[in-house]
Amino acid sequence: MDLNFTADELAFRAEIRQWVAEHLPQDISAKVHDALRLSKDDMQRWAKILGARGWLGWAWPKQFGGPGWSAVQRHLFEEECALAGAPRIVPFGPVMVAPVIMAFGTQEQQQRHLPGIMSGEVWWSQGYSEPGSGSDLASVKTRAERQGDKYIVNGQKAWTTLGQYGDWIFCLVRTDNSGKPQTGISFLLIDMKSPGVTVRPVIMLDGGHEVNEVFFDDVEVPIDNLIGEENKGWTYAKYLLAHERSNIADVNRAKRELERLKRIAKAEGMMDDQRFRDQVALLEVDIVALEMMVLRVLSADRSGKQTLDVAGLLKIRGSEIQQRYTELMMLAGGPFSLPFIHEAMAAGWQGEYIGAAHCAPLASHYFNTRKTTIYGGSSEVQRNIVAQTMLG
Repeated sequence: MDLNFTADELAFRAEIRQWVAEHLPQDISAKVHDALRLSKDDMQRWAKILGARGWLGWAWPKQFGGPGWSAVQRHLFEEECALAGAPRIVPFGPVMVAPVIMAFGTQEQQQRHLPGIMSGEVWWSQGYSEPGSGSDLASVKTRAERQGDKYIVNGQKAWTTLGQYGDWIFCLVRTDNSGKPQTGISFLLIDMKSPGVTVRPVIMLDGGHEVNEVFFDDVEVPIDNLIGEENKGWTYAKYLLAHERSNIADVNRAKRELERLKRIAKAEGMMDDQRFRDQVALLEVDIVALEMMVLRVLSADRSGKQTLDVAGLLKIRGSEIQQRYTELMMLAGGPFSLPFIHEAMAAGWQGEYIGAAHCAPLASHYFNTRKTTIYGGSSEVQRNIVAQTMLG
């Protein structure tokens, strides 16, 4: 196992670093480094910049318009973008549904949807979770009934991240109740402008509108929007979730946020506290260990000897690390990190009157990361999967 980068890989890293430095808008980078709220324009502006270069689908093979990079090159690209302060790419299109369309979609579906995903023009949402179906996705109840050349969809999806911006949504729907729950699920692509689709905001504690409920009332969906075979959607869902869980780990963002934690701690004088420094050191060790796990996977991919299914492991460790660095940031900020009212932050009163603008977003960031050990498959469920996979 060789965890060192080759000369070609280091040259590739330098190329990416230079390109990102030249093309990443500074106003967006400043927001990311200070964990300020990003607008739709911020996220889509960067996506379109990457799309114009052919890099929004950085993990795509060349046959579908991607750069055809190796696993190591993809890792280096993600790392350089994260460290430069680029927004995390909204994953639902390029990272999640696109691989499913490539692997299981028809040629017509690929030609219709992949170009808009790559360009950043079309915003996709995820329709998996429901009020009674979170980690147990096999229990989804949203119903799709076949009527001629279309499906009639009725039901509700919950916690749809950024669904208020969605043009399309990929959904798990129930098309059969006769057998095991997993055998009656299909994978549908639904135009969110279709009559009968309603998006209702769920406003969070900090006033942010990040998640939504999506309702389907007699929504007509052409049969051509079915991915693969009817009642085989569980297979496609598992394929997608492997991409999502690896993406959640996001070791590169953790490395950037570790540096932010150190900046905040130094500004607040907390690095003079030995016990606090110990906690920062422990976090840094765990981030390095997570990175070593990622590099181990990359090394195995490079040699063609990948035998370890690490999606669940990466999800568990990555999500727990995200929670830990936000907790330590809150501790470092102390009472200055308590206000999290968006209107007050937007007005700049924390920075103007208190002199601790770097602490203003901390509470919001802390509360937001409480979800990381739940969404994409809770840590408890992931540990069961890892145990079954590794121990039998």
